[in-house]
Amino acid sequence: MAQEISAADLIINPDGSIYHLNLLPGDIAETIITVGDPDRVSEISRYFDSIELKKGKREFITHTGYLGKKRLTVVSTGIGTDNIDIVFNELDALVNIDFQSRKVKEKLSSLKLIRIGTSGAIQADIPMGTILASSFGIGMDALMNYYIHELSGDEHSLLDGIKTHFSHYKGISPYITAADKELLNTIGGQMQQGITLTAPGFYAPQGRQVRAKNAVPDLISQLQSFRHNQYRITNLEMETAGIYALARVLGHKALSVNAILASRVNFQFSPDPQKVVNKAIKMVLDQL
Repeated sequence: MAQEISAADLIINPDGSIYHLNLLPGDIAETIITVGDPDRVSEISRYFDSIELKKGKREFITHTGYLGKKRLTVVSTGIGTDNIDIVFNELDALVNIDFQSRKVKEKLSSLKLIRIGTSGAIQADIPMGTILASSFGIGMDALMNYYIHELSGDEHSLLDGIKTHFSHYKGISPYITAADKELLNTIGGQMQQGITLTAPGFYAPQGRQVRAKNAVPDLISQLQSFRHNQYRITNLEMETAGIYALARVLGHKALSVNAILASRVNFQFSPDPQKVVNKAIKMVLDQL
């Protein structure tokens, strides 16, 4: 028999909504688009034929509505895998935990979770303006040290290759998860694909230097030079690996779609980033 989840582990607001997202069970669709920027939620929902719900708390803004006959939810996560930890656990709770009994449901639901986010390319042949689907997410953050995370398929050998490549750097313990194959082949089928590295920060963790001295001054060249069979690392951002790993742990399907705004090897940034983001949004919505 399922054990009751304590009030400290699953925090439910007085109105019956989940703690951070401020959402009730039933407020979300089975297909959810995640974005980092709260303002990007309305940039996506403006394409909906109807919107039934708008809610927000802190950086977490949610719109649910219909695109044709398909019910969709868009939710902003904010930046980083620490926020992904909050959002994905609470989305899962909304569909897989009975809030009245505080017990896990006997029949579990699997969500389709699609990230539309921005990213920088680290390979010279990936130009700004590219829309790239992440075939794998490699995490350089610490999130998955706190979860039991099983590897499968090519993940084992790829992770071994990554660990060997970065073995001379202290304190880096990467993890890896593949995209959901169905979503990668459908939504990402017409996109360039590659391995996305998720960093725990925007500046030094992604090889940028402003004033503080970098502990890994050659990070970009180290990432760029990685090869394992047919695989290479193509781009950098801050959420994909956490999304893929937590989706796997919780039994959901995930895909990350990256609007490439920067070329890190050519030291360039897109003069019209919104145009690239809009292109990514339309490519995803056209496949839903």
